[in-house]
Amino acid sequence: MTFLSRNSRDLPRMRALPGRRTRIISILDVGTTKVTCLIARLKPREASEILPGRTHEIEVIGIGHQRSHGIKSGVVVDLDAAEKAIRYCVDAAERMAGLTIDSLIVSLTAGRLTSVRGSAEIPIHGAEVSAADLKRVLNLAARAPVDAGRLALHSVPFDISLDGETGLENPQGMIGQRLGADMHILTAEETPLRNLEAAINRARLVVEAFVATPFASGLASLVDDEAEMGSACIDMGGGATTIAIFQNGRFVYADSVALGGQHITMDLARGLSIRPDDAERLKVMHGSAMSELMADSDTVEVAPLGEDGFEAPINVARSLVARIIRPRVEETLELIRDRLAASGLGHVIGKRVVLTGGASQLAGLSDTARLIMQRNVRLGRPVGVAGLTAANKSPAFATAVGLLIYPQVSTMEHFPESAAGSFAFDETTRVGRLGSWLRQSF
Repeated sequence: MTFLSRNSRDLPRMRALPGRRTRIISILDVGTTKVTCLIARLKPREASEILPGRTHEIEVIGIGHQRSHGIKSGVVVDLDAAEKAIRYCVDAAERMAGLTIDSLIVSLTAGRLTSVRGSAEIPIHGAEVSAADLKRVLNLAARAPVDAGRLALHSVPFDISLDGETGLENPQGMIGQRLGADMHILTAEETPLRNLEAAINRARLVVEAFVATPFASGLASLVDDEAEMGSACIDMGGGATTIAIFQNGRFVYADSVALGGQHITMDLARGLSIRPDDAERLKVMHGSAMSELMADSDTVEVAPLGEDGFEAPINVARSLVARIIRPRVEETLELIRDRLAASGLGHVIGKRVVLTGGASQLAGLSDTARLIMQRNVRLGRPVGVAGLTAANKSPAFATAVGLLIYPQVSTMEHFPESAAGSFAFDETTRVGRLGSWLRQSF
């Protein structure tokens, strides 16, 4: 695989996929409960009404899973343990695919993801909009100020305007006075990002690109009509729940709350005095967010917490399990509802919400989400990928599949040019127009 050169402050960025050649892509989804590596073959495809936004067919040829160690809520807390988990996971995928990889597209949940809006407008004085004009206004919009200690993870143009007329797809050749652009810039704290990169580098692998978990999950779970009309994708992971809003097919907002399925598991472990592993099994097999649907006489056996492990199993009513689960589910969904309201984009998503991620599979969660958020809610599974088993097509693998889709849409992003090539000439002056012409010509 090929990489872009960068200085210490830059992040690696994807190159455009070759239009006529098959390419092998490998991804790493690093979560609180599991680490997933997928190796896939991306083959160019003809334009189709089915998944019209896809330029390549995706066939998974290698799959690796590993229980996550040394990572909490996407943050590396033990570099050695994280390195081993990543190494074992990648090794399993390599053995299945029958090849060796050296670089990965990596998911990022940590870093307190924050959306920033960039806007710019330039005069064109009644001339035709040129490619250089469009590039210049996008460069200016992408230069929105970012807080110290943070890096721009994604930079997606979501609106282009000409003399106040918004929603333009390609204004080149049009005539007007002022050209404007609006940019969604998703930023993340640099420290957790660099520590994750360090764990991957120690496993003798290189990061080809970082992709925000909410962006990847939305790419895999939203159908084209949902992304075009405006929808929210809620990814409920083990250590965090992320929010992505799409409008006009573009990624326009992201946020996260530090609550996930692992918090429900620990509530059960503490409330019933059982081991976390037993609590996780109880949650998956017998848990529900709808306690009112269960009779107190319906019980399950669980092993109590003890030193020697020989204590007799205890019977626990499933209604009690649900009553322990319900408050944490409600807290998480209420936080999501409030974050959606605070985004100012409630009118964009309307009633359309898609739930995905491993924790979204909890029984009764979709119904609870409808009641709390007062929106239409469906469970989202990754679509349009061959080579996955039935188990790997569940919502828990939405982020991993979205990372495979990302190279097909990475060209929609626009980052400001490096300092050496980013000087913007003032084309309202004769000297500025001459400088701009010289740079474009030579």
